[in-house]
Amino acid sequence: MKNTKTGLLFGVTAYVLWGLFPLYWPLLEPAGALEIVGHRAVWSLAFCVIALSITKAIKPALATMRRPKVFIKLVAATGLISVNWIVYIWATNNGHVVEASLGYYINPIIMIAIGIILLKEKMRKLQWASVSIAALGVLVLTIDYGRLPWVALALALSWGTYGFIKKQLGLGALEGLGIETAIAAPFYLAYLAWIGVEGSGHFGSGIGLTLLLIGSGVVTAIPLLLFNGAGNRLPYTVIGLLQFITPTLQFSIGVWVRHEDMPTARWAGFLIIWLALVVLATDLVRSSRAVDNRVA
Repeated sequence: MKNTKTGLLFGVTAYVLWGLFPLYWPLLEPAGALEIVGHRAVWSLAFCVIALSITKAIKPALATMRRPKVFIKLVAATGLISVNWIVYIWATNNGHVVEASLGYYINPIIMIAIGIILLKEKMRKLQWASVSIAALGVLVLTIDYGRLPWVALALALSWGTYGFIKKQLGLGALEGLGIETAIAAPFYLAYLAWIGVEGSGHFGSGIGLTLLLIGSGVVTAIPLLLFNGAGNRLPYTVIGLLQFITPTLQFSIGVWVRHEDMPTARWAGFLIIWLALVVLATDLVRSSRAVDNRVA
């Protein structure tokens, strides 16, 4: 029971922090999305190196990087998470918070699609219903936007594929983030040095902004560590349900804090997506109970 309560505390805190990210990234303006992601990667690496040193996990992380097949997958994961970060920060700072939240709402649907296409998994009836309803919701939103919701799709596809690769690797949150940022750091450091010399960089332009840029590494790493702690203590079903905290907070910030447009058709599209998620959550709970009964 104590482990469950601790896991819930860690999980809820992680998802709430992720959900509040749209309030943090605008504080880093006028820095652009690529500059913010560069600092996010570099300072996340610094945080991870310190944490890995304290836990004496530097050598295992380096050993992981020396395994060719694993390293190739880590490079792919690094590319995907970079795309995810850049698109998300751009969306947050350019009035697309609601569309970004849609990406994380449909991410479970993307994960199901990945399971079917890449792992040849079979879908249950409620999963088919959920995917079909979600597809209808995306169609309604596409008609409303007058285009595909590319921000949402880019976020869902990049995060879903990233999660698939990370699941295959089975690395801890801290080790994985440390290796990924180590792979990306040389490129981002070169870019940050270049814009610094050119005079278009914002690091050092003011103490407040500089501290916030450094802090981007900390706010990236802490929710991941909390999530890792939750994953070790909670059933998959609970984690699956908790994940909807993040896009709900993002959506709320987009609508009621950033006052983004929400015409009737857009509300309808989101209501359809939420219905799909209710169906998916029902399937998740039912399948979990079935597994528990078989084990019993």
